[in-house]
Amino acid sequence: MPPLFSPQEKKISVAFVCLGNICRSPMAEAVFKHKVKELGYSDYFDLIDSYGTGAYHVGESPDSRSTKTCKKHGVPVNHRAQKISHVDFQKFDYVIAMDESNKSDLLYIKPRSSTAVVELFGKWRTDSQYSTIVSDPYYGGINGFETNFQQLNHFSEEFLKQEIGELN
Repeated sequence: MPPLFSPQEKKISVAFVCLGNICRSPMAEAVFKHKVKELGYSDYFDLIDSYGTGAYHVGESPDSRSTKTCKKHGVPVNHRAQKISHVDFQKFDYVIAMDESNKSDLLYIKPRSSTAVVELFGKWRTDSQYSTIVSDPYYGGINGFETNFQQLNHFSEEFLKQEIGELN
């Protein structure tokens, strides 16, 4: 099946959002960027970034457990925490939340004029072994980060299949 559109027609931008932007969303950003590059879809994307709904960790590097898990799987992480604001919605076609609370906060601050799709990343899930919610691993051990990694890898592949076109 050919892609739904060509990269010359339109490049899309995606933002991933969790609470503090140090665990789930920077991991989602890193995994998604890695999948995009690995599968040859770089030409289809303009901007891929991540944010928090709160300003708790602005300027900080991702949680070391998040970075360690990504590196274990060969996925590079390069990010500093930032808080999303209403102006950011103009830059993105998709603003993807990790859980219902994040989604609710995003819908609250999304400007009426924004055409950005605000959705849970789990919306693109096709394998029921994965929850549609990417649980916050912050207060748990390394296993929660590994679970998140597996979910985010699946969601990234499925997003690309469903939104860009069938993968090879």
